[in-house]
Amino acid sequence: MTAIAPERPERPGRATESAATVILAGGHEGGTAAGAVHPGRPLAEAVRAALTASPEPVCVVPMTLGRDPGLIADCARALRWLGREEGAGRLVLAPPFATVDHLTAWLRTAALKAVREAPDTSAVLVTAPAAGPFEDADLFRVARLVRQYGHHRWVEVAFDGGDPDLTEGAERCRRLGAGHIALVRAAFAPPAELPAGVLDTGPLLSGAAIAQVVRARAQEALHRLAHGQDGVAEGLDAGHGHGYAHSHGPGGDHDHADADADTHHTHAHAHGESHRRADGQGHGHPHGHSPH
Repeated sequence: MTAIAPERPERPGRATESAATVILAGGHEGGTAAGAVHPGRPLAEAVRAALTASPEPVCVVPMTLGRDPGLIADCARALRWLGREEGAGRLVLAPPFATVDHLTAWLRTAALKAVREAPDTSAVLVTAPAAGPFEDADLFRVARLVRQYGHHRWVEVAFDGGDPDLTEGAERCRRLGAGHIALVRAAFAPPAELPAGVLDTGPLLSGAAIAQVVRARAQEALHRLAHGQDGVAEGLDAGHGHGYAHSHGPGGDHDHADADADTHHTHAHAHGESHRRADGQGHGHPHGHSPH
């Protein structure tokens, strides 16, 4: 749990932009490696402890690299529930740590780093912990973009604990003709085991870069909170459209069981998607950029 230097809110329901206790929440992308807690009871306990320890707002940052919209929604549900016990202005959900466009750009940078360290690298193996079928499919799309806008003949995907696993992914690269393979992590956590003969390029982001992005997300959240926006309603909608398609019936009516009647189901885009547009990254050409 990371704290930003606190200041007292200007008045009930309002928070200065520099005041908060920041809690990181992580899911299948290995956010716990960055000091995050799991959503659910661990997150609820961390938020309650922070509320008790300080009168300042508590800001939750979903530590997703763009492939876990369910994490954002889980955080939003937890804050919505905890918010019923607290007054206005105490809880805020930050934009997600990253979007898929951020992830693509960072992976491209990691692939270029591999070439600098080992100029004879001919294949990149993008890996992450296995999750669900849709989250795993997203990684194949990301890898295709890394290849499209990169300098490697082969960019393959393998999952830590999934199908294909890392050994199978490395073997596929060799069958395609790659002599030297570099592994890049589309996750916070390192792989459990590295295949023989594969170069590990190391963490996707340094600890300092992660801290910089977290601070930027928290400051954005506090700016919104100062204007009465806690981010929860948008977060609840983060998983909409992710997963199996479903029919709304001839009249297009919605009947989402997990949407509260006291929240506006705006049918807005996922929190991460709207933030991506705000970053100017809403097109198909991912550009390299700074960690924030």
